[in-house]
Amino acid sequence: MTTNSDPRPAYRSALAWAEEKVRGVDAATLDQPTPCSEYDVRALLGHLVATVVRARVIAEGGDPATMPVVITGVPDDGWSAELAAAIDKAMAAWSDDTVLDREVTVPWGRVPGRQAIWGYLNEALVHGWDLAVATGQDSEADPGLAEAGLAAGHEILPATFRGGPVPFAEVVTSAPDAGPTERLANWAGHRR
Repeated sequence: MTTNSDPRPAYRSALAWAEEKVRGVDAATLDQPTPCSEYDVRALLGHLVATVVRARVIAEGGDPATMPVVITGVPDDGWSAELAAAIDKAMAAWSDDTVLDREVTVPWGRVPGRQAIWGYLNEALVHGWDLAVATGQDSEADPGLAEAGLAAGHEILPATFRGGPVPFAEVVTSAPDAGPTERLANWAGHRR
């Protein structure tokens, strides 16, 4: 899989996996820290929803920088429904095939739509991993999906392209036994 392929089915699968992790969050864990150092579990839930909202805005031709980085004001038991609604709207916005090749605005510049989706697929997998690790859930997505995300991540987000408008930390060296989802999270600068 490359960033030239249609990433929508893979994105939907990544979102479904992340949705499963959101459903597995216990209210008692909402204030716990996560591997995404700037967010506790509650804020990470808000960020995950925000990434899906931003993906929708991108498909609609808007600028994701006009949208919040973290969605707030959601009841503790409402995150799953909030994410599901955001996913439905985002997937509808990306349903037009012409959006895949149109230049769109993303936080890191202007890219073809399909490359934007690969970036947001990685957001779903990395932040799903963050949630899973923080809340004691299985943290590995489908290996093929995570490997595809990692390959796209290497293409879209080189190790030297960090900081500034691209809010990713330095690459973390993966443990020898790390699965592909953890290796993707490490590529994004996240560690257990």
